[in-house]
Amino acid sequence: MKNYSIEDINNVVKGTLVGATSHLISAPEQLELAKETEISFIGNKKYEKFWQDSKACAAIVNEDIAIEPGENRAFIKVKNADLAMTLVLELFAPAPPLFSSEIHPTAVIDASAKVGAGTRIGANAYIGPNVVLGENVTIYPNVTILDECTIGNNTAIWPGAVVRERCHVGAHCILHPNCTIGADGFGFRPCPEKGLAKIPQIGNVVLGNYVEIGANSSVDRGKFSSTILGDGCKIDNLVQIGHNSILGKFCIMAGNSGLAGSVTLGNGVIIGGSASIKDHTTLGDGVTIGAGSGVTGDVEAGKTMLGYPAVEARTALKQWAILKRMANQ
Repeated sequence: MKNYSIEDINNVVKGTLVGATSHLISAPEQLELAKETEISFIGNKKYEKFWQDSKACAAIVNEDIAIEPGENRAFIKVKNADLAMTLVLELFAPAPPLFSSEIHPTAVIDASAKVGAGTRIGANAYIGPNVVLGENVTIYPNVTILDECTIGNNTAIWPGAVVRERCHVGAHCILHPNCTIGADGFGFRPCPEKGLAKIPQIGNVVLGNYVEIGANSSVDRGKFSSTILGDGCKIDNLVQIGHNSILGKFCIMAGNSGLAGSVTLGNGVIIGGSASIKDHTTLGDGVTIGAGSGVTGDVEAGKTMLGYPAVEARTALKQWAILKRMANQ
């Protein structure tokens, strides 16, 4: 069990301490579930009303929070409570799963593979010919990494993930359980002899540094060259990224969203859950696509799109307002 004083936590988040509490803090928790030895957070003024009924002894709060913490309770005021809370969660994070040995005896590692210092490989993992694993890589049980792949330093690959041949994963990446990097792109053409002829997919996938791929998501290999995800991209669970798509830096895709083939995203694009993007479409820097939207054409930088088919957010809201009025007539 880890326990910290409110002063210990403030030293980490570097905020302004308001009030005081004698309790040692044992864990972070939601406002409505917190116990008197736990810390919570208030990231928006609309949640101030829940503080009085919470049992939490402390909270990380935004600077604009106007309420007082109360007796034997404390606030740590910061510019961004959500970001500060990530530091608190790191303090209380339990240790990752243990490895009894750096290389489990049931792991299969080809003789031509190169394994960097400090790298750990779990039970029943397969590391193929000419694979290069950097330093301090963590390969959990039942991971498959096929021929000629490279994995950068400090990357973690969780059980069941597959990295297919000739794909490259950067440093400090996280591949969650059962995701697939480098499956064949979805390419078929009508054929008199076969009905549908499969188009060979001979490219690969290249993931930048600090990329995170969620559980059961798939990033397909390129037909000719590479499907590319830039540094810092964060991909949720159950996401499909089609062949030859190119994502800029720090793009976000929420669960059940998907890119068809040859989609290009600029830097900082945000795609909401269950949104879909048509093939050969380009979304400029900073574009936001609302949840459930369907994008059928290029989108200029900085725009927010909603609806199916997607239109600019202001237009979509006007259309919905008109439909609501018509329905009420």
